[in-house]
Amino acid sequence: MKITVSINIGGYSFNIDEDAYAELKRYLKSLEIHFAEEESSSEILSDIEARMAELFRARLAGYKQVITMEDVTEIIAVMGNPEDFSDNEGPTRKEKFVTPGAHRMYRDPDRRIIGGVCAGMGAYWDMEPWVIRGIFIVMAMAGGLGIPVYLILYAVLPEARTTAQKIEMKGDPVNIHNIKESVKKEVETVRKKMNL
Repeated sequence: MKITVSINIGGYSFNIDEDAYAELKRYLKSLEIHFAEEESSSEILSDIEARMAELFRARLAGYKQVITMEDVTEIIAVMGNPEDFSDNEGPTRKEKFVTPGAHRMYRDPDRRIIGGVCAGMGAYWDMEPWVIRGIFIVMAMAGGLGIPVYLILYAVLPEARTTAQKIEMKGDPVNIHNIKESVKKEVETVRKKMNL
């Protein structure tokens, strides 16, 4: 018999074994200490918690309603430890497509002109969005095929709303290093817009 604890992480409620709770609490405390000096530490930590909640939810099913120690250790392995990452680390373009992991196509709301389809495709293939836009314009002028294809992709592709989805769209692993870098870029973008 094990004791379970009810926790709220990333806005979702989970039941978790007591030993798994202790390990998760230790991990989150180490992240809090690691990011304490960062200007946007609260945003980084909330995005990390949101990603962990997504991973926990994927592990639960009708027959499994409790997060175990095995689940916590696997999710920590996916997210990585703060000491494993340096500030200049990041995968090369080739490593993005060779390494296994989630690499999904989304509509990019940050660089969109109309619906974000071309910007999302550009992020997915690591290309400039104007190249994709040019292809759609040529297709539209050559026979009108560009417009229906664009509309279909707009309807089918989801918009990248969370930090994890924006990282996934670029083909990077969703770990604490990439979440930190993404949040820093967003803070810088907001700061630049406010100074204009």
